Amino acid sequence: MKPLSGTMFVALWALLAPSFSSTLLAQSPSYTRQEDIIYGRKHGTALTLDKFTPTGKSNGRAAIIVVSGGWFSSHDGVNGFAPVADLLCKRGYTCLAVVHGSQPRFTIPEAIEDLHLATRFIRSKAKEWNVDPDKLAITGGSAGGHLSLMMGMQHKPGDPKSGDPVLRQPSGVQAVACFFPPTDFLEWGRPGVMQLGRGKSAIPGITAPFRFVEFKEGVKEFHDVTDAKKLEKIGKEISPIHNITKDAAPSLLLHGDQDLLVPLEQAERFVAAMNKANRPAKLDLRKGAGHGWKDMPKDAELFADWWEEHLGKPEVK
Repeated sequence: MKPLSGTMFVALWALLAPSFSSTLLAQSPSYTRQEDIIYGRKHGTALTLDKFTPTGKSNGRAAIIVVSGGWFSSHDGVNGFAPVADLLCKRGYTCLAVVHGSQPRFTIPEAIEDLHLATRFIRSKAKEWNVDPDKLAITGGSAGGHLSLMMGMQHKPGDPKSGDPVLRQPSGVQAVACFFPPTDFLEWGRPGVMQLGRGKSAIPGITAPFRFVEFKEGVKEFHDVTDAKKLEKIGKEISPIHNITKDAAPSLLLHGDQDLLVPLEQAERFVAAMNKANRPAKLDLRKGAGHGWKDMPKDAELFADWWEEHLGKPEVK
């Protein structure tokens, strides 16, 4: 079996999802869709999300869908996640499909910061959108799963002195459910093997997001990070397993035991580390499955069940 390129994941999701007509992708009986809401800007680029609002009763909760595969993200990729939004909207969730700064232009640390900004923005809109800012849930697959876990592990406070109402909000989420996420870039498959887009362990087509840069104030330029210790430090900072705290969000991970792109041990060790820290975490192992399987969108039902188990059953209005 040939390993699947991570950059193909968003396209794969669309193929695995149930067949939706172009009309249903824009709007279905279960939701209305508002496209290209700008949640931030960087380097002259608008960062956007699409909002799927349930047409039926709302449960007052928001579910963030991270549109990412191989840390590639685009608005076109949102359509592949419409079946997930459809199912979650039927459960009463307001879904926010977030597009982050994409590789090859932007790196993993930059994508993480975009998700922090998106969660702050969503909280700033909580009253307007009728969602509970203290019970945000998140999902994604592959790189989107990694970014989901980072939002569950990292919770940054807002700046009460900021003139921007978005930046006054804290970031992060309270519950995670995701597919086959990378969790530890410093130990990839076996001890001593790092996954930082370099050397024999590098995944073809997924090296750009690991080309970390640092800004040199003196010359006003971005330079590649090449120092081994700095690279290892960044690798640790972007690994969910190294960011587990007493406030880590309850996390459900779905992973196939035949995954040739993201090793199964990534999920196994993360769940073990969470449990050791007395934080709720569970691995749902899919036997015979690789990096994706048929009818994946239906697993959103399990995600909603997990969120409701740990955030409390919402009151449908």
